[in-house]
Amino acid sequence: MATEQQAGDEESRDLDGFRRALGRWLDEHITPDVIAAGQEGYDDGDNLDILRKWSRDLFDGGWAAVSWPARFGGRDAGVEEQLALHEEMARAGAPGPVNTIGVSNIAPAIMQYGTPEQTARFLTPMLRGDEIWCQGMSEPDAGSDLASLRTSAVLDGDEFVVNGQKTWNSLGRFADWCQLYVRTDPGVRQHKGISCLLVDMKTPGIEVRPVRTMAGDLTFSELFFDNVRVPATALLGPLNDGWRVAMATLSYERAGVAKFHLGLSRRFDQMVHDARHRPAMKDPVCRDRIAALYAEIACMRWTTTRDLEALGRGMTPTAAAGSGTKLMWARIDQELADLAVTLMGLDGLSGRWARNLTSSRQASIAGGTTEINRNIVAEHGLGLPREPTPT
Repeated sequence: MATEQQAGDEESRDLDGFRRALGRWLDEHITPDVIAAGQEGYDDGDNLDILRKWSRDLFDGGWAAVSWPARFGGRDAGVEEQLALHEEMARAGAPGPVNTIGVSNIAPAIMQYGTPEQTARFLTPMLRGDEIWCQGMSEPDAGSDLASLRTSAVLDGDEFVVNGQKTWNSLGRFADWCQLYVRTDPGVRQHKGISCLLVDMKTPGIEVRPVRTMAGDLTFSELFFDNVRVPATALLGPLNDGWRVAMATLSYERAGVAKFHLGLSRRFDQMVHDARHRPAMKDPVCRDRIAALYAEIACMRWTTTRDLEALGRGMTPTAAAGSGTKLMWARIDQELADLAVTLMGLDGLSGRWARNLTSSRQASIAGGTTEINRNIVAEHGLGLPREPTPT
């Protein structure tokens, strides 16, 4: 690992030292163009280049993925250190690694199920942002229900032949690699016949079609696979056991839920700042909505902190806890977007807050729809009967 990280290791052994070391590093390395690129996103090619360079800076400083094991470039950080990192990054307005999905979701699966050759080949370029990753899960008829996917992969000698379609694919038009979930055994029930492949996006037969959202950006893409031949060595984990590979996501990023309320708090403060001289700020109804929104974000912060403290004591969070956090975040995110436009008046119909209003619609879909998450909370959290299966 880089000398810069080694120099900070001694001080980073205690939590206060960890915060001080990270804070100093951010003060020395963060720049306005990095902050702006993080806020605007990677829809712009120039922003993507800025964020890729920022990922290399984070890697060289040892801050790209502190929760990762040290042998893979991390710091073996516990929950408290992970939370401190997210808080300090939010304070500085600093974005995380450009491979958000790769670092949080794909890398843990490669660490757990990858061969020595796969871990050596993929993890460092992913963490540095040298290679961009996307994840092929959702399909037109299998959005939040991974078990019903239809994209097929048939073994032909030492290659898989892949056919099918994926949708709502983040970073697809920039991606170098894709963690692709496919059906390799159609003769068994749902998740038992799924496998995971690590696919080079330059492979012949792959077509990427960007999808323009109602916010005007090209954040998502559709992926089409037409007789795509993928080496059998690209299989991640056992054949037909891709469900367990998918469940390995987030295994090293325990404090990631803190990013939800931290992002909301930052936008809440920005909304109040931008609207401070607006006539609506004197309206008692609007002021009541502002206070209620502040309280909701505070409750979310307390709930998240409680869950993280339980993790720190070695307790395993339930599926319902994560789904509950996602439900809170989606509702508050959309309430904040609506209130911001109300406070800004006609000026809220263009610019930052108008884009925020349109983009907030995806909050109740991305990462599991509200309906799916409510079912998880009801069945796994409250113990209610399972939803009836149509006959």
